Amino acid sequence: MPDVPKLDLVRGCAPAVPGGEFEIAFADEDGEQRLELTTAWSVPFESCLPVRGFPSYKGQRHHAGRWWTATTGSLVGYESWLERDRLILLDFEPAVVGIASQPFWLFFTTPEGKQRSHAPDYFARLADGSALVLDCRPAERIKPKDQVAFDATASACAVLGWRYEVVDAPSATLLANARWLSGYRHQRNGVPDAAAALRAVFTNPTRLLDGAEVVGDPIAVLPVLFHLLWRRELQVELSEPLRADAMVTVASA
Repeated sequence: MPDVPKLDLVRGCAPAVPGGEFEIAFADEDGEQRLELTTAWSVPFESCLPVRGFPSYKGQRHHAGRWWTATTGSLVGYESWLERDRLILLDFEPAVVGIASQPFWLFFTTPEGKQRSHAPDYFARLADGSALVLDCRPAERIKPKDQVAFDATASACAVLGWRYEVVDAPSATLLANARWLSGYRHQRNGVPDAAAALRAVFTNPTRLLDGAEVVGDPIAVLPVLFHLLWRRELQVELSEPLRADAMVTVASA
């Protein structure tokens, strides 16, 4: 297994609360559809279109954009640097096999009887078929009305057996490592012969640059090595800065 346990990359907290009646609206190639929560379990939300746009205008406080993910082979939107950083970590997580941003509207009624709606930031499909729903918000910026929406979303996700998290900024070192390796995430860096040689070299723990030099010219070999680290076929300690003397080994099955 990789050094960072699966899904710990997206750890957060949002307690589930007793839920009421929920409806979900999502968008696909046939347009927007709305249905009761309990009938939404089979919807492939990881393939749905965003239910709202990512506006960009002069003077806006947030930085919206799109980031190409190796998981989906497509661009996925974000509305802030925090969302982008969490998107990178979702793409970096081996258990994640599908990602969608602004995947659905959740319609619910507050305890006071007010009709509300909320669109979570991300939906991630996991390799075992389960799902992870994320909202990205610094703890100090969660207002009471936000907490109501987050608690309702947690309750709705619990009904469907989905994991729900509200996440803050990730570890700076982990993010720096993931961003560096993301530069080599494209499959064009997975040169088969070099990749096979690197797996053989790193069967036993070896310093990163030493192992690359055994295989060949580091200029040609390092992109392949970083690609294998991105894919977690090789593993390294991610809680420390990635350096030439970092110990690398083949990932455990």
